[in-house]
Amino acid sequence: MKFTFLKEFKEFALKGNMVDIAVGVIIGTAFNKVIDALVKEAFMPPLSYITDGVNFANKKWVLRSASEDKVAPIEEIAIGYGKLIEASIDFLIIAITVFIVVKLMNALKHKSQNPKDKTVTTPKDIELLSNMNDLMEKQVKLLEAMDSKS
Repeated sequence: MKFTFLKEFKEFALKGNMVDIAVGVIIGTAFNKVIDALVKEAFMPPLSYITDGVNFANKKWVLRSASEDKVAPIEEIAIGYGKLIEASIDFLIIAITVFIVVKLMNALKHKSQNPKDKTVTTPKDIELLSNMNDLMEKQVKLLEAMDSKS
């Protein structure tokens, strides 16, 4: 039983599943750094300029103010809605950026899978399927021509 587990794990790891997951995590982490820098360094400064330097992270609704009483100090109780606004803006910018990147990647993928487009190299499997499709269409036309003569 011990050897079958190791054998199954080896097959799982070598099939590419773990490698694909690892590559996805690494690329995702690197992409997250790019998006984080884009949000913080490119989009937030103009937004801060437009809103006259308002720092959303500091916005809060104070329910009870703090007191500096030496005997029994009271801690402030507040709802920090500013961080929610900031996180929502970050999410919106990230979602739009990811959408644009995925849309671009899909367009490039679609272009590469078009066997008639000679500006990009078509993957061999798509090229073979396209050739098979063309041959099948020719065969159907020949069969239709033979049927019409009969």
